[in-house]
Amino acid sequence: MRLFVTLVLISTFFLLHSTLSHAQILNDRTTVQVIQKGINHIYNYEFAEANTQIQQIQNKYPGHPVTYFMRAFQMHWQYLPIKDNKSKVSEYIRLLNQCLGAVEKVYGKDSKDPEAVFFTMAARGYIALMYNYQNELLKAAGEAQKTYGTLIDGLKLTEKNPEFYFTTGMYNYYVEKYPEDHAIVRPIMVFFKDGNKALGLRQIDTATRTAVITKVEAAYYLAHIYLEHESRPDLADNYTSRLNAWYPNNPIFKMIHIEASVLSGRYAEAEKELAELKQQKDGFYPIAWHVFEGLISEKKEKNDREAQREYLAALQIPHDAQYTREYHAMAYAGLARIQDRAGNKAKARELYKKCLEKAQYDAIEREAKAYLK
Repeated sequence: MRLFVTLVLISTFFLLHSTLSHAQILNDRTTVQVIQKGINHIYNYEFAEANTQIQQIQNKYPGHPVTYFMRAFQMHWQYLPIKDNKSKVSEYIRLLNQCLGAVEKVYGKDSKDPEAVFFTMAARGYIALMYNYQNELLKAAGEAQKTYGTLIDGLKLTEKNPEFYFTTGMYNYYVEKYPEDHAIVRPIMVFFKDGNKALGLRQIDTATRTAVITKVEAAYYLAHIYLEHESRPDLADNYTSRLNAWYPNNPIFKMIHIEASVLSGRYAEAEKELAELKQQKDGFYPIAWHVFEGLISEKKEKNDREAQREYLAALQIPHDAQYTREYHAMAYAGLARIQDRAGNKAKARELYKKCLEKAQYDAIEREAKAYLK
């Protein structure tokens, strides 16, 4: 959710809005409302309710690409991380390919119809995201490059429509930040229009306050930017608290909200939400709540023994590359700090080296590198 492939995915949102007044299904106000209800149900993990909405759309527009796309979008959340769900990943890819096939059948090959462009972009965006999950960064960036012309058109419309603040802001930020962190894509980036990170942050914030369709994605991505790149968990907390309030059943939104609260020292809020997250016993969620318990024990309670126990418990669980890799980095950093306080400098150095193998957050990388100098 925090890499340059984002540029592929966010462009689908501006296309959705830009086609509302021109396209067949997206000009059907009643159907658009059903689509939006379905998406809200998906975000809130109300999948049975979402199925009802999707079935309504399918009954009204049989064979239309929107139903394939929405079912794939639901699978993305319901079986998250979809790349690790071997029994579902083939179905997920099949739905995206069915979406592309339906586009060609309904609109014709290489159609420039706004709906055809939107659903093609949407399906390709999630295929690109799968490339990203598989660490195929050049393929993911290549997919982003294919959307460049459409995205640049959206940059010109920011002042006319608040939905474009998100896409424009994300472009301005990541077109500068991504090649800073991923040297492999720098040769490709010379062909992209320059951005402005500070302006991008302001634009994404505007989207969280004024947009309708893109406000959820804007809040989610902006929170990640402040956590991962800007090292401002206090600012991230402003957005994660909204996500958690809007979609209280979404464990990813709850997880990132607790993270922002812990890292910004808002321990009472974190502990209140932590009890609910700890009900998630499966998948990668226990990594997160063990790390959060460890940070609270270390930072708030000053109890290194308990913190060490929680950090070690987190490291016993395999992490996901997209959602919980950083929690392993946090656990190694926490254990390194504990060893340093105990006077075990060599062990602390060893743990910080392991931390750097996992770390993607700028603040954690700086902490580890400063100790290893």
